[in-house]
Amino acid sequence: MIVIIDYGMGNLRSVQKAFEKFCSNVIVSSSAKDILKADKIILPGVGAFKVAMEELKKRDLIEPIKDSIEKGRPFLGICLGLQLLFTESEEGGKAEPTRAKARGSLGECIKGLDIIKGKVRRFKERDGLKIPHMGWNRISLKFKSSKLKVIDGVEDGSYMYFVHSYYAVPKDKNVILCETDYGWDFASGVRKDNVYGFQFHPEKSQSMGLKIIENFVNIIA
Repeated sequence: MIVIIDYGMGNLRSVQKAFEKFCSNVIVSSSAKDILKADKIILPGVGAFKVAMEELKKRDLIEPIKDSIEKGRPFLGICLGLQLLFTESEEGGKAEPTRAKARGSLGECIKGLDIIKGKVRRFKERDGLKIPHMGWNRISLKFKSSKLKVIDGVEDGSYMYFVHSYYAVPKDKNVILCETDYGWDFASGVRKDNVYGFQFHPEKSQSMGLKIIENFVNIIA
């Protein structure tokens, strides 16, 4: 059973439909029991980091998520779901920068799930780049696709669909699966053991995005 976590953030039906192309047992649930029973878990999301963490806490889903990951269940974060895997985010912190300010040292940030060490930062408006980063952009794979199941058959330079104003900065660069150029290279895909995350929306990224979903479905824990 694949469980897509419902915590009130994002269009879950489109994610569910994409996974149902490759698996007959896909449910959307906010139940801790379902998460703990799941063979694979998806954490999608669109919206604000702070609100997302508050919703996960309110629904008592943080411990079931961490328990499942510790047991080795394949776990996939999509868009905001990727960002929530990190230690902390500038989004929603007391010293959150305005659009006019450059990236820099902040005061209090919002704590994430801390599955992957690192920080989520806001894109800096410069050189005519628009925020949010929205639309199609290329990914540059850091591994040969044949070397890692989740990206097997995905072509280097494939276009994927993005909608985001913040991006993750992993402390350990070895967790980066792929990067994307938007003024500078940022991590658009990550992997740590049984945990995967993509900043783009594979469910909206046509054949190469669906290939990632198919690969994830076929990962054996």
